[in-house]
Amino acid sequence: MWLKNITLLNFKNYAAAELSFSKTVNAFVGNNGAGKTNLLDAVHYLCLCKSYFNPIDSQQIKTDEELFLVQGDFDRKDKNEKITCGLKRNQKKQFKRNKKEYDKLANHIGLFPLVMISPYDINLVMDGSEERRRFIDNVISQTDADYLDELIVYNKHLLNRNALLKQVAATRKLDIALLEILNEQLVQSGTKIFEKRKQFLADFIPLFNQHYSYLSGDAEQVSLIYQSQLNEQDFEQLLAQSIEKDRLLERTTTGIHKDELLFAIRDMPLKKFGSQGQQKSFLIALKLAQYSYLQKSKGFKPLLLLDDIFDKLDDLRVHKLMEMVSHHDFGQLFITDTSKERVNSIFNAIHVNVTLFEVANGTISHA
Repeated sequence: MWLKNITLLNFKNYAAAELSFSKTVNAFVGNNGAGKTNLLDAVHYLCLCKSYFNPIDSQQIKTDEELFLVQGDFDRKDKNEKITCGLKRNQKKQFKRNKKEYDKLANHIGLFPLVMISPYDINLVMDGSEERRRFIDNVISQTDADYLDELIVYNKHLLNRNALLKQVAATRKLDIALLEILNEQLVQSGTKIFEKRKQFLADFIPLFNQHYSYLSGDAEQVSLIYQSQLNEQDFEQLLAQSIEKDRLLERTTTGIHKDELLFAIRDMPLKKFGSQGQQKSFLIALKLAQYSYLQKSKGFKPLLLLDDIFDKLDDLRVHKLMEMVSHHDFGQLFITDTSKERVNSIFNAIHVNVTLFEVANGTISHA
């Protein structure tokens, strides 16, 4: 699978743009703030129906304009697929595949798999467990159409149970029959999600270890650990044991919404004990493992987007990374960087052709 071209209208800082791509390496070069990352985000929109950086769709419309449009032609399994995404202010986002609008956007997720690596990913290390759960959920959702639906169901049951706990605090009365029904619903949904996450991590962790080991030249020992209360105990028992605590805190304190993915270096937390370079290598290995996992599941190569990742990596790791992603294991690649010379030098060193686009103030030209 690869993206042949893209057309933008009033998207972020672009009034209008049309680009045709190489099926191998495409690089956007230019100063910071020129709009390079916005081009990667447009590709992300076509594949996953949303921005990688900003969940509010209306904020992607160019200032003082009324709508945005992003359109692209993919070659998927040797067939042309035209994907169109449009949004008018104060209206619902429209998403079409070959001119036919989707009933629900979830039906598009996973058809055009994509992996993005960006400085923004540092949130995965620095922020709370929610970010890491979201990472797990995003990867599984691209390979399992039912997973997203199950998550929505679980969150609905969780809201209902929390509402009951708040009501109990206000009225001092607990409807035991209703609590049992809500517990049963939560257990049924949560156990399915837990089993899928557990299986995913069992497949994913060896891929991560392999990529980190290659990137770092076996320089340090790192680990990725899936932590879940359901690893230790049955969900039904957990809910029964925590009811007093739940009543006191007015929320459900056990369940898969408390799952965590632990990042460690030499058995210490990566957040506190990893250097910037080590954290970056860890994140890149995490995303390359995501790529390998998606490729394995789908049977074809996802798109790989690398946003400004050469800073804070030493030359050896940059060389290894580019060598890895430019050869047969990977498909179409999109890169942003501030230096045209650096991009040329990296790809010349590994004898790979690159299609260069120069970006300046919302205009794009072939370099």
